[in-house]
Amino acid sequence: MEDRPRERLITYGASTLTTSELLALILNTGVRGESVVSMSQRLLREFHSLTGLLRADLVQITEVRGIGPAGAAKIKAALEIGRRLAVAGDLERPKIGSPEDIFQIVGIEMMALEQEQLRVVLLNTKNQVLSVKTVYQGSANQANVRIGELFRDAVRHTAVGIVLVHNHPSGDPTPSSADVSLTSEVIRAGKLLDIDVLDHVVVGHGTYVSLKRLGLAFRQA
Repeated sequence: MEDRPRERLITYGASTLTTSELLALILNTGVRGESVVSMSQRLLREFHSLTGLLRADLVQITEVRGIGPAGAAKIKAALEIGRRLAVAGDLERPKIGSPEDIFQIVGIEMMALEQEQLRVVLLNTKNQVLSVKTVYQGSANQANVRIGELFRDAVRHTAVGIVLVHNHPSGDPTPSSADVSLTSEVIRAGKLLDIDVLDHVVVGHGTYVSLKRLGLAFRQA
């Protein structure tokens, strides 16, 4: 499975892939006797990091065995997109103002998932999206979710707010009692960490519900 990053991205989301797996998707094919993932790992070792790749010129990357001009051009193009996104900063970060915004950003993708996922949307002081992290795959309820895991990336990114999003593969987005209990516990933990929990959106097939809009868990917050 480690040599099938495309399938892992489709199933679990891009955020779950390693840097070498993302590079493997860009390069697409390896060389005789070496998988594309292994080749990507070797490429990162030779340049020490993505920053090293960004600083390298096309000739240097082309000289790496198995890359060639076409592969080097793809890598430089992908890195340039990332650089421009970083420069754009807050100006191009999507802003969350409603459950509809959350659904547009992550819900449409999550509708098609065959397994339940729990994602955390990290927000800055302007309610702009810093990042979206997939925290759990499988049943996400109060019994098996470690609350600290939900806030780990929020603390790392100095987020001031988060939104929980998970899907119901059955297609019915009606929140379960476990969903409500988990949300209540997360809200309490967020208060201790001074991180606002703005909503918990449950995604079904072509529809979704907001626990905050329904007055579930948040009315006790």
